[in-house]
Amino acid sequence: MPDLERFLPRFAAEPPQDPAPYGRFAERLGTAFLEAVDGLEPDPEEESEADGIGEPGELAFYPDRTWHGRTFIPITTRTSTGLEAYGFTRFIPADADGSEPTQFEGDAQVTGELAEDNADWKIDLCEEVVGSWRGNGDTAAMTLVWGRPLVAKAASAIAELDGTIVDRCDIRDDRFTLLAPDDYFGDTLEIAVLDAKGNELARESLYADDGEDEDGAA
Repeated sequence: MPDLERFLPRFAAEPPQDPAPYGRFAERLGTAFLEAVDGLEPDPEEESEADGIGEPGELAFYPDRTWHGRTFIPITTRTSTGLEAYGFTRFIPADADGSEPTQFEGDAQVTGELAEDNADWKIDLCEEVVGSWRGNGDTAAMTLVWGRPLVAKAASAIAELDGTIVDRCDIRDDRFTLLAPDDYFGDTLEIAVLDAKGNELARESLYADDGEDEDGAA
């Protein structure tokens, strides 16, 4: 295998470790996320509802990823006004001695751009920068990316930076989570979903402009 031409954080986050949240743990995650949702207001260019973004519905949990001492579990929910609230809950995971997870913190945003309104989308994506990684001459934005394939038979998702695979996640319950370096030496992330044989089914840039002939993202 040839040497990489530059320092690059590949597979920096732990792969998903736990099954989908349920019971009291899911309640703790949801409480932190919903506290962040409570402070959201609709974008005046997208939504004019006087009562804010509406009431959150059922929460959808995405696979966990752990990096830099924190576990991130993305969450999305539709609201009663037809918007989508999306974000994550992060926390310090349990130690090997069996201690409980601590310091649950939620982060949330809201959008009116929905997959069902965009027939050309092949992957429904959300992303948020959660840290940085200092390389040799530049700093990468460590970015949490989560979403759903909108094509059939997708088995895994990968993140690529300038043609190099920097993260991978098996798709679970039709959802995936990636954590990868972005905006590094001018290169930006692309997300692809693959079938069980490794064939690419769809690809999306996090920076696709409106009107470009590319798949859409939320």
